[in-house]
Amino acid sequence: MHFADGEVPAAYRRHIGLKVVFIGGCCTALALALVTAISLGAAQVPMLDVAKSLLGMATTARFDAIVWNIRLPQALASIVAGAGLSVSGAAMQSILRNPLGSPFTLGISHAAAFGAAFSVMILGGGMMTSSMVSSITITNPLATTAAAFAFSLSAAGVIIAVSRLRGATPEVMVLTGVALGALFTAGTMFLQFFADDVQLAAIVFWTFGDTARASWQELGIITAATVAASIYFLAHGWSYNAIDAGDETAKGLGVRVERVRMVGMLIASALTAVIISFLGVIGFVGLVVPHMVRRVIGSDHRFLLPASIVGGGLLLLVSDTAARLILAPHVLPVSVLTAFMGAPVFIWLIIRGRGGR
Repeated sequence: MHFADGEVPAAYRRHIGLKVVFIGGCCTALALALVTAISLGAAQVPMLDVAKSLLGMATTARFDAIVWNIRLPQALASIVAGAGLSVSGAAMQSILRNPLGSPFTLGISHAAAFGAAFSVMILGGGMMTSSMVSSITITNPLATTAAAFAFSLSAAGVIIAVSRLRGATPEVMVLTGVALGALFTAGTMFLQFFADDVQLAAIVFWTFGDTARASWQELGIITAATVAASIYFLAHGWSYNAIDAGDETAKGLGVRVERVRMVGMLIASALTAVIISFLGVIGFVGLVVPHMVRRVIGSDHRFLLPASIVGGGLLLLVSDTAARLILAPHVLPVSVLTAFMGAPVFIWLIIRGRGGR
């Protein structure tokens, strides 16, 4: 088919413009969801007052305290964690050329849960205090966080080490991750079997992902890790596009496939480890969001990665807000809601034939 001069570039510009509009629309929806999330709760704060408080304008001391001390850290933690888990999942799915690639399915989350259980049982972090209904604080959170982080990275290290021994193929990475997930799950169950009531409760409540745990300092660490990893992934979007076409094609285009695969896995695993070690296990976000976004804007990682970042933040923020309200005054852990939402959505995507790449 013959195209007149300028016709193909114009069509391409429209094609790209639609993707940009979609990402911009998600950013707008995220901003509105942030104000709405802060407004809703046991104590209602008018959205206008929320906006004034966020912009530093005069409002009541009570509203400022609710916004800045309680709801804003939790809302921002939801956005940052969702963004980090989603971009890690999108990168892993490309690196592994597998639609099931995500931190949750590769056993990294299971390793973090084992690390937390190990800290509670062996390092003495299992005593709990409850200052309010549904509020549980592990008395040694630093050790628990450090243990969860260390075991998450150790799982990633084993995956990468086995891949280097057998060749950095996607199949080897996926199978190693599945085996490690089963191993760490068995280890967690073993520790739970010997735990007393208090230790068992501490282990179980830690595994429930909860964005309300994050303080401003912890939020800063999670944000720094998410921003750094996202910049790396965005800078290598072209390489991931090349890998999608096949390893041989990517090598022919000058991409160092094994290096990109190894470094990408390490960074995605480290980012996931940081998020999970502070907030607990939050599943399905890194698996489902990239698939949902891919259905709308395609597999071009120049747009898929930023859309996954914004979409992941939006999904987890909306889920966290719903979890706070659905059983009020009781607070449902957001990880429970994401699992309830994520599993049916993912099954629906598979049935529709869009679950693959």
